[in-house]
Amino acid sequence: MNVKELFDLSGKTAIVTGGSRGIGEQIAFALAESGANIVVCSRKLEDCEVTSSRVRELGVQSLALKCDVSNPEDVNNVVEETVNKFGTIDVLFNNSGATWGAPLEEMPLDKWNKVISVNLTGTFLMSQAVGKVMISQKSGKIINISSIGGLGGISEELMDAVGYNASKGAIITFTKDLAVKWGKHNINVNSIAPGFFLTKMSKSTIESKKALILANTPLNRTGSEHDLKGAALFLASKASDFVTGTVLVVDGGFSEK
Repeated sequence: MNVKELFDLSGKTAIVTGGSRGIGEQIAFALAESGANIVVCSRKLEDCEVTSSRVRELGVQSLALKCDVSNPEDVNNVVEETVNKFGTIDVLFNNSGATWGAPLEEMPLDKWNKVISVNLTGTFLMSQAVGKVMISQKSGKIINISSIGGLGGISEELMDAVGYNASKGAIITFTKDLAVKWGKHNINVNSIAPGFFLTKMSKSTIESKKALILANTPLNRTGSEHDLKGAALFLASKASDFVTGTVLVVDGGFSEK
């Protein structure tokens, strides 16, 4: 098998949660550009439909679905609609996320619960529902979006969001544990830990602390609209068939300082 075949996703079907914007949108286009059919889902159906329409311009099929990943009914509906449309689910990108910035001593419980519910419970629910399909077909790729905030402690000057960081650290452990348990079903489970990418959720933090971020990033820039594409395609394709339980850090060297 040559390199082009290893990275070819023609005929495959991928679900990307939070796929209508930001990192999720970048991932959706990366997979579509390699031939995959894409299911774009998030809480705002209108945004999903816009992204899905643009994806179809690449010559692949795409489905837009409304989904709150913390709601089991929404999750099960996405899985059912995907299987009905495409017959299989080959790739799942758990990307939907939420955050709330506040010192731990001031963090409201309801905001903590929301972050954990979307980031961690949502990853669990989607993996559980899609995993049942993948187990039955004896193959699949699950990629969970973590963060450099989940790798360890991070200065409050850069990211004072303990709930977000805790949830992303938990996603890393979830990834590793599920990789061990589902390897027997030929399911690869990996994680990507992005650094600072300019998205709607991170825009205010990056703009207000850009000088500090760049000073701590060896490549001296933030992530671009294409910097996650290669990592996403690698973990979604046959090129990573012997890779599971790993965390691929894409942060310009930030976590190495």
